[in-house]
Amino acid sequence: WGSQNMPCLPLQESLKQTSLYDFHRHHGGKMVAFAGWSLPVQYTHSHLESHLHTRQHCSLFDVSHMLQTKVFGRDRIKFIESLVVGDIAELKPNQGTLSLFTNERGGIMDDLIVTSTSDQHLYVVSNAGCRDKDFALMKNKVKEMKAAGCDVDLEVSDNALLALQGPAMARVLQAGVSDSLAKLPFMTSAVMSVFGVPGCRVTRCGYTGEDGVEISVPASRAVELAELLLKDSTVWLAGLAARDSLRLEAGLCLYGNDIDESTTPVEASLIWTLGKRRRAAMDFPGASIILAQIKEKPKRKRVGLTSSGPPIRQHMPILSPEGKAIGEVTSGCPSPCLQKNIAMGYVESDYSKLSTALTVEVRKKSCPALVTKMPFVATNYYTVK
Repeated sequence: WGSQNMPCLPLQESLKQTSLYDFHRHHGGKMVAFAGWSLPVQYTHSHLESHLHTRQHCSLFDVSHMLQTKVFGRDRIKFIESLVVGDIAELKPNQGTLSLFTNERGGIMDDLIVTSTSDQHLYVVSNAGCRDKDFALMKNKVKEMKAAGCDVDLEVSDNALLALQGPAMARVLQAGVSDSLAKLPFMTSAVMSVFGVPGCRVTRCGYTGEDGVEISVPASRAVELAELLLKDSTVWLAGLAARDSLRLEAGLCLYGNDIDESTTPVEASLIWTLGKRRRAAMDFPGASIILAQIKEKPKRKRVGLTSSGPPIRQHMPILSPEGKAIGEVTSGCPSPCLQKNIAMGYVESDYSKLSTALTVEVRKKSCPALVTKMPFVATNYYTVK
């Protein structure tokens, strides 16, 4: 686990626990501190076995530490669009999108998924590490809009959140739901009974690059649902270690590592999250800074890197061929699928072109690295052709 980027602190008494805490311990989960929560880093299988199993079959992750929020009211779209860069108004019923909370300087305050449900509310999932910040941001905006006579309300969901990820997911889950999962493409969502547990919101998304779902389930029945999913022998439990290497192979950012309030969507190569209509209206936080960067090209950019030799880790300096410091690694690990080192980081824009040869300083030694297209491992999201 030392090979991952996430902070592993000794367990403190004050850590929050998900409703599956005892379940994890019972199943051999090795618990660590992450974003203020006690979560399993891995189970009885090695990190490598767990990672490859997710790519070949499927794994179950507890992601209940994420903040799940519902936004109600006539002005819910206006509310969320005052905080994020995406075009939420254009979402079809039960369709979702990845978006970004930005600040007035154009920095990324968090990444989140917003789903426009057919039940007249928005369903928002954001990061555990930004939980207090995100909730304060939304609560203050609700207060401000209500004072201006708008109709908007916020409710934090105490549901657990389970992620079932991997190519076997659809077969495993289909056995427990009555609707055909073929009708639920990537980034869409539906409320259904799952293995007899009613009122679960199943969203086809995930953080592994594989076909997968996240299931928002009443906390009191989360353990029951997890046990029912584990009855299929192809389902293994997976923890933070596999989650981190899987998302890095898929070229996905970890908030706090690869994106934060000092990075803009343009620098982070996340321009695609900006809605076309929103760009034209320039009506999201930091719009003038972000749009100026698109026009003028940013000074630095997030890139993918591959290398052989010793693993590349977070905070290692990235150097030009001449040995000049031009950036820093933000995430890195040996790729279990590619059997070489993969990393992402920020470099001066002049060095961001694909196939540019650079070096990374690993323990005072220069290791050759190549700017590589992401995702490093092809994604397998389920889209209806």
